[in-house]
Amino acid sequence: MSEAARQHLEAIFGAGVAECHPSRLLPPHLPEPPPGRTMVLALGKAAVPMARVVEEHWGGPLCGLAVTRRGAGEPLGRLDIMTAGHPVPDESSLDAARRLLALARSAQAEDLVLVLLSGGASALACLPSPGIALADKRRITTALLRAGAPVGEINCVRRHLSLFKGGGLAAAAHPAKLLTLATSDVVGDRPEDIGSGPTAADPSSIEDARSILRRYRIEEPQAGWRESEKSVPGEYKVVGSGRSAVDGAARKAAELGYLPRIIGYDCTGEARQVAVAHARFALQASGPAALISGGELTVTLEGSGRGGPNQEYALALALALRGAPGICALATDTDGIDGSGEAAGAFIDPRTLRQSGAEEALARNDSGGFFAARQDLFVTGPTGTNVNDLRIILIDP
Repeated sequence: MSEAARQHLEAIFGAGVAECHPSRLLPPHLPEPPPGRTMVLALGKAAVPMARVVEEHWGGPLCGLAVTRRGAGEPLGRLDIMTAGHPVPDESSLDAARRLLALARSAQAEDLVLVLLSGGASALACLPSPGIALADKRRITTALLRAGAPVGEINCVRRHLSLFKGGGLAAAAHPAKLLTLATSDVVGDRPEDIGSGPTAADPSSIEDARSILRRYRIEEPQAGWRESEKSVPGEYKVVGSGRSAVDGAARKAAELGYLPRIIGYDCTGEARQVAVAHARFALQASGPAALISGGELTVTLEGSGRGGPNQEYALALALALRGAPGICALATDTDGIDGSGEAAGAFIDPRTLRQSGAEEALARNDSGGFFAARQDLFVTGPTGTNVNDLRIILIDP
């Protein structure tokens, strides 16, 4: 890939991320200070940047806690920080959920509980219902992920095995005033799915969750089921989503001289199948053009390799393009972590398949190993936001 093409892909990605960064999204939605205390409860991969924005724009006193993943816990001025496990919850996730619930329960009627929610919260704050151990909940979540279940189904099961999710945090904050400001990392931006809905009413039932496990032939727990909250107090605002990132990327592509074409804000499905469809679009397009998509893809794991949905998409895209000239691409997760590794995604260009073993790598779900050997992984570190996938295909760069 030419240096200019790579710079363009990175610039388009950067513009998409900047469009949905908390520093841009949050300030217009901050409320007036309450008569009592303002308690900030921030949780998710963007918890620290979101909390920092509140600190910078809030004139009165603040107290509270931000919970984020390990490696992203930069100090705050007035709020405490905890780090916990992601994408798999650990004992720190239990401690974080207990502490957040305790803070919420301490709020009085004249107080404001300001919840700052972003993707990743499901793992970072986890408190299983009585009767089910953390290890069992981890087993169920891992099995759903390996089966390629969409996040909506995974979160439905999580909500009904938790004291924290499915409106549990909102119930704990009553009778204080409750406001949730959320950046969405789920297709459809449903509050019950963002972080598994700790402050949202949940229309699903225990039977819905159990039927999901039966469909994927996953052993159901015998205890630990909890009906989620069907009505919760407070106000809930989605202040940013993947649509923001896609639109920001499209504007930057136009600035760089490409005709932007948005081929989907909310793409879902198996990464390798979506890649084949997008390859057809690319082969039919004339340049200079930028095909941009968002959403959230899944991978049904059959091998034991490393990578993530965007890396698998990139490898499948390269195979479907078969070295077609004048086409390069970058597939990423906007939070900087694709799957469970340290890469945000991967680049491809007409030379990607010159290294043998692409088909074998795809078969064993080892896109990460393949791109690491070519030095085509895209590594950003935490970006400060999390609104799901952003994929860019440039035609005739």
